[in-house]
Amino acid sequence: MRKYFQTVGSDLPASIVVLLVALPLCLGIALGSGAPLFSGIIAGVVGGILVGTLSGSHLSVSGPAAGLTVIVANGILKLESYDVFLLAVVIAGVFQIILGYIKAGILGDFVPNSVIKGMLAAIGLILILKQLPHLVGYDADFEGDETFVQADANNTFTELLQAGELFTGGAVIIGLVSLVILILWEKKVAHQKTVFHFFPGALVAVVIGILLNELFKSQYPNLALEPKHLVSLPIITNLENGVTLFTMPDFSKWNNPNVWIIAFTIAMVASLETLLGVEAIDKLDSLKRVTPTNRELKVQGLGNIVSGLMGGLPITSVLIRSSVNVMAGAKSKMSSIFHGIFLMLFVVLIPVLLNKIPLSALAAILIFTGYKLASIKQVKAFYSKGWDQFVPFIGTIVAILFTDLLTGIIIGILVGLFFMLRSNFRSAVFEIQDNNNHLLRLRKDVSFLNKAIIKAKLEAIPPNAFLLIDTTRAEFIDRDIVEEINDFLCHAHLKNITVELKKSPFKRNQYQFQEPTTNH
Repeated sequence: MRKYFQTVGSDLPASIVVLLVALPLCLGIALGSGAPLFSGIIAGVVGGILVGTLSGSHLSVSGPAAGLTVIVANGILKLESYDVFLLAVVIAGVFQIILGYIKAGILGDFVPNSVIKGMLAAIGLILILKQLPHLVGYDADFEGDETFVQADANNTFTELLQAGELFTGGAVIIGLVSLVILILWEKKVAHQKTVFHFFPGALVAVVIGILLNELFKSQYPNLALEPKHLVSLPIITNLENGVTLFTMPDFSKWNNPNVWIIAFTIAMVASLETLLGVEAIDKLDSLKRVTPTNRELKVQGLGNIVSGLMGGLPITSVLIRSSVNVMAGAKSKMSSIFHGIFLMLFVVLIPVLLNKIPLSALAAILIFTGYKLASIKQVKAFYSKGWDQFVPFIGTIVAILFTDLLTGIIIGILVGLFFMLRSNFRSAVFEIQDNNNHLLRLRKDVSFLNKAIIKAKLEAIPPNAFLLIDTTRAEFIDRDIVEEINDFLCHAHLKNITVELKKSPFKRNQYQFQEPTTNH
């Protein structure tokens, strides 16, 4: 543990930035899910302290995830009781632990790098597009929403049009001032070894935002922000009031089949989001540390069990909070743990002060993070790598922007798979022609997916030609391919095609090729 405290100078300021972002997101996701507001805070605390402590990830931050909002909302409606839904969260955690033990974490390794980088860029664009309305004081959509079609009947782009017409003057001023502070702090202060180096620009922006709003209240009432434009945290007035904010699962409904269906759904989606999240954050880690994914599934499962037992929402590794953590300069898991501790203490000790934070100041922090993630350099880099890398990268971005994170990732993987197969078609089968002499060479692994292209190339050999089929460089040849070649060898003489089959002496008995048929 001592090694983690060696980076406290970086982790402590970063944890404050993550806290400022996590607070409205925890509340917003709970609101969007139709769950009690405090359930989002519980999940954030469990994700920060428990999962942060046990996780093998150094920079990932866990908590309630926007990707589960629809599942949670539908689950609560279907089970007709929040305490019954909490039972599903606990069972989902058990499922995740089982997934960890059967080593399902390897699934994250099958996502192409172009898709992971596209996901990060898409998150950056979503942060910018989704937070611009909050920056100008149009807070109709809940904080943390990542989907294209929103609960307020708008979509990502129509929301921007609405915000342009229904903006709030005071929020615009606070939002723009916060953005300027963040930019100047990043360029002029963050890299200088002064006392101000220990104060994150995000904290300065939020404090200035609070002071500006207090100034508006006293001097310019028409610019003062209404409560709906501020953080809205449930206030704990006494111990009895605090206890009522926690809810226990209803274990008597364990035999309800819908509980198990919802639990399995939560486990699958939460596990996929976690695997994708830690894979993406590992890419951002300057030290290139690798998260043990099977351990991560077990820890996330334990986190969901504890969160469900306390009345919290299901949790995952959350890409937005994790990205903010990296961009804020975190070096170890202590940042995630500190943010969870601060979230718990501040909610109990200073809720009145937290409720003075303007949402537009927090929006500025997320927009600034989004700008860093959605780098134009990244786009240029993938364009220079060729279409097989660029198209899945752009495809993932577009798919996530117009659907949601998980759907967009699946589409990106399918696009990447198409280009992988296309590349395999080209590299596995090589053809060259010299006058009427033809060479067909099979290389690497030749699967049944190559059957169509091999059949087409064989049928395209003209009459009276000479064909050399070279299989010596193939590591594997599917039986369907062997049969296709054998069929051609049987009827090639009808077109007066002379065929020579070159086989590896080390694989003589591996593939049962026929001898070419000759004319008599």
